[in-house]
Order: sequence, then C-alpha cells, then structure tokens
Amino acid sequence: MAEPRDNSTEKPTAKRLMEAKSRGQFARAPEIGVVAGLVASYFAILVLAPSGATQVGLLGAKILGHLEKYPLDPDTVTAMVKPSVGVLFALSMPVMIAASLAAILAGAGQSGFAMTPKVLGFNLDRLDPSEGFQRVFSKAGLVRMLVDLAKLVLVAWLIYGAVRHILADPIFYSPVPVARLGTFLMENGLLLLLRLAVAMTVIAALHYIYQRRKTEKDLMMTKHEVTEEMKEAMGDPKIKAAQRAMARRLAQKQMLAEVPVADVIVTNPTHYAVALKYERGKDAAPVLVAKGENLMAQRIKQIGREHGVPMVENKPVARSLFRFGKVGEPIPAQLYQAIAEILGYVYRTHRYYFHQLKMRRMSA
Repeated sequence: MAEPRDNSTEKPTAKRLMEAKSRGQFARAPEIGVVAGLVASYFAILVLAPSGATQVGLLGAKILGHLEKYPLDPDTVTAMVKPSVGVLFALSMPVMIAASLAAILAGAGQSGFAMTPKVLGFNLDRLDPSEGFQRVFSKAGLVRMLVDLAKLVLVAWLIYGAVRHILADPIFYSPVPVARLGTFLMENGLLLLLRLAVAMTVIAALHYIYQRRKTEKDLMMTKHEVTEEMKEAMGDPKIKAAQRAMARRLAQKQMLAEVPVADVIVTNPTHYAVALKYERGKDAAPVLVAKGENLMAQRIKQIGREHGVPMVENKPVARSLFRFGKVGEPIPAQLYQAIAEILGYVYRTHRYYFHQLKMRRMSA
C-alpha cells in the first residue's frame, strides 16, 4: 500500500473505496478467520459431544480395558488402532468442515462478499526484491510480526495453563471408569477451544481496528483528487456547457426550419417575434413553432420575409406568447381569442400566400 501523502486530508469517496476493494485493499485481519473457525469448532463439538464422548469412551474401554489379554506386538497394536482411526475421523470431519466454512465466510465477510479479481492478476512489482524488502521491514511488516508474536505467546500460555489444569484431573492419579476418558477429552477440549477463541477474539479485534484505520489513512485523498473525481462523475463543466450550447444551437436550427411554413409571425415589433402554425383537421389549436427576442427575433422575421410569411404587430400578444408559450406546443388557452382574430385577419389579406403554403406543406 502506498503511504499517504501529507496533503491527503479528505476522506475517501465511495468510488475510491470500491476501486481499492477490487484491488484487495481493504481492512482485514487473518485472526478473524481463526476465531470463526474456533467458535464453529466449539459449537460443533458441543452438538456432537454426547454421542462423541460415548463413542470415545466405548472405544477406550474396548482398547484399554483388556490390555492384559493381548500381547503388545505390532500386529496387535495395528489391530487396535485401525477402528480408533475410523471413529476419530468420523468425529473430527464435521468439526473440520464447520471450522473451514466459518473461516471462509469470515474472510469473505471482511471484503463485504465483494469480488476482488485484480488481486489474482500478475504484478511484476511482487517479484522486485527491493519491494519485498520494504514490505518485510515496513511499519506494516513490524505490526504483523508483533501480532504473530502475540499469538505465539498467547497460544503457548494457554497450552501451558491447559496442561496444568489437565494434569490436575483425578484421571491421572486415582482409579476412574474407562468410560470417563471420553468425557475427560470432551470437557478439556471444549475448555481449551473456548479460551483460545476468547483470547484470539481480543487480538483479532485490535488487529482489525488497526488495519481499518491504516486502510482509511492510506486511501485519504487530496482536495484536487476529490474535485477531479466529482468532475468525472458529474461531467466536466466545460464539456457540459459545450453540450448545452450545441443542443441550443440544434434546437434553434430546428425551430428556424419551421418558420417558412408558419401561418403568421406576431411581433413586438423589435424585441419579440413568435411564429405560429395551424393546420385545420390536424391541430386542435395553433402551435407555437418558433420564438425569439432581440437578435433571434430579427432572424425569425428575416426568414419570414424571405418566404413571404405574414407578419402582424401586436405587442401584448407577442409578449404573452413569448413568455408563456412553448415551442412545439399549442398556444395558451387564454390567447385563443386574440390569435383567432389575428389568423382571421391574415387569412383574408394573404390568400395567395396560404394557397402557396398549402402546396408547400403537401410537397413536404
């Protein structure tokens, strides 16, 4: 992991955390898998203990209860060991399976059950001796060494305490039933597992907290990186502005292309110009096909003059159409009467234009 830079003061974003997780860079402590395996083994043994203890006790009674009848030679020992191996294997398999599954789930849980395919990729840096030397003698390497040393000391101390406790059991210095052997093994095995699980839980928790803080520190971002990531996610403002400008130009081009087939252009006369189209039997109401102010208004009127589109000066109607009307949609209902009067006027005074317009629309 790269060491954090001095100016990395911002918390990692969700995108950075996701990318880091895909590379296998997330907080994890191997001891969590060990704890999960120990806990699973404890409960598996607890469930299997009654029948298991009985089987072990009967096996011990069978082997140890009649030693005086058999000579101690290789053939006899082999004959005694074979059935015990089968019994112990049958008893230990469920425990090993439970421990393995628990350890796998604990490891997957630390990554949030996310796939990390980049971890499996070939990386030449792993073959670099200098990189390996730095990993071994880095702060992270020192922490791993201390954790491993703590685990070694802990296991040794627990085993020592368990041995002392076991040796104090009456089974070693007083006559007990042979069937007691199974119960003795079960009780002391569970006790040792429980002690190991509790102690390893403490180590795992401390190690995970350290790894989590270290990972968060390694993934800290500079303000510039956060800004660039936001730009990438939301889009560069300059590119977005250029796209909006292009969209406006395209919309204006399409709007101006409708002016030559308009029925009338209502003007302010200098500031606003609004082009309307109405086809009987097709449109429920006159449709606003183009509108503009200032330079765009002049452009609409210029195109209208080039194609002979009738123009009517009506300041209130032009302002209302520009303010409330939307290009490509019918005019507001409150302007129906005013527009009907304007259209009636141009239909009477520009009959030749509408004859040409009808032919032009049919050819289009």
